[in-house]
Amino acid sequence: MSLSTTARAADTLRAGFHGPVHVPGDDRYDAERISWHRTVDPYPAVVAEATTADDIQRAVVTAREHGLPFAVQSTGHGTYVPADGGLLLKTARMNSVEVDPAGRTAVTGPGARWSDVVAAAAPFGLAPLSGTLSVGVTGYTLGGGAGFLSRTHGFAADALVGAELVTSDGRVVQVSAREHPDLHWALRGGSGNFGVVTSLEFRLFPVSQVLAGMAFVDAERAAHVLAYYRDWALDEPVELSTALMVMRMPDAPQVPEPVRGRPVLGVRAFCLAEARRARKHLSALLDVAGPPLLDGMSELAFAEASAALSGPPHPPAAVDQRFELLDDLPDTVFSAMAGTVHAPVAAVELRHWGGAMARPSGEPGPAGHRDAPFSVIATAMAGDVDQLAAGSAALDTFISQVRPHATGGSFLNFLGDPARTRSAYTEQNYRRLAELKRDWDPANVFRTNHNIAPATEGDRR
Repeated sequence: MSLSTTARAADTLRAGFHGPVHVPGDDRYDAERISWHRTVDPYPAVVAEATTADDIQRAVVTAREHGLPFAVQSTGHGTYVPADGGLLLKTARMNSVEVDPAGRTAVTGPGARWSDVVAAAAPFGLAPLSGTLSVGVTGYTLGGGAGFLSRTHGFAADALVGAELVTSDGRVVQVSAREHPDLHWALRGGSGNFGVVTSLEFRLFPVSQVLAGMAFVDAERAAHVLAYYRDWALDEPVELSTALMVMRMPDAPQVPEPVRGRPVLGVRAFCLAEARRARKHLSALLDVAGPPLLDGMSELAFAEASAALSGPPHPPAAVDQRFELLDDLPDTVFSAMAGTVHAPVAAVELRHWGGAMARPSGEPGPAGHRDAPFSVIATAMAGDVDQLAAGSAALDTFISQVRPHATGGSFLNFLGDPARTRSAYTEQNYRRLAELKRDWDPANVFRTNHNIAPATEGDRR
């Protein structure tokens, strides 16, 4: 990309763009070009901070006119492909939230985080199908969205009522089950492959108190508790969502003394407080886990529980994450998980899926492999990419023991390898997505992401 081309693109964009525009050499360029994920170090030709829907439309048109690769970023938690030489559109300034308590829906701007939505919905006794509060609503929802209430109400993508987005040719379209129903289907799990969202509308759900938190026991009990969980989870009521986490707690002053620096097994739970059968079922698991080193379970309002499980926003970091879905849980998986406490791995999580995610109402979108009951998520974190090398090697060793027992499928929100995008979908859904990509973005303008390439005539045959 020549300097003259970059300058022309920036000048074109600035004419009528309401938000800040940065190019290499500008004071804010380096601060705005990087994402939360420090595993990528992008050098876009132009960074534009949108403040209106018109800004988003102008950015898409400018990128096409000047032949620039195009990328979108809100918080950057889902950024795995660098926007080198392209136009990087940032939407964090567009973080509006409007709640309709009578209709039990919310409309958000493309830069809203779940913390914004949870806070806005809480006064009405409503809650979204959210996950970690610091994560952006748009990327999470378009990628599927498996959160605290998903076993009860489904994926966040299942709750998507409609959207406004800018298509690859610069048009602004309204999308719902009635307007462009093909796009409405694709958006519910197809990520940012079909347009740039300017607003989302999704359902909220009445939630009062929940029983939630984490209880920690010594890691020596991990294999025993994991083995019990294998059968216990299959009878888990839909009002309850659980996961087991193997980790070595940091040896840091902010970590409570009973678990500071120790290898532990964490039992994480999120349960509707009024669901007595679910609470009784959870008690059986906690009894098997044994007396906790630290008991973080308590009855809280949804917003308080979400904040407690999310923790404070984690600073930007170099992250390597591996994800596998499993139909069965052989003992070798438990042994591999228990062994990670001696490796430079931040945490390994065993999660139970199912519930409403496996049995959606109506026609579901393409999000996820809904029949898989379990997942394993392994994460390594460091301050920069060089420090991450040892953690990545440990993840390679761990996942090599798990993968022979995995289904081969994945889930987009947890997928760190863009080369495995296809594995996030069933073959039938992927073919349909590729055909819709051909219809709505035949030039693959929206490709700096977990990309779904447009179908070709050969694919159709």
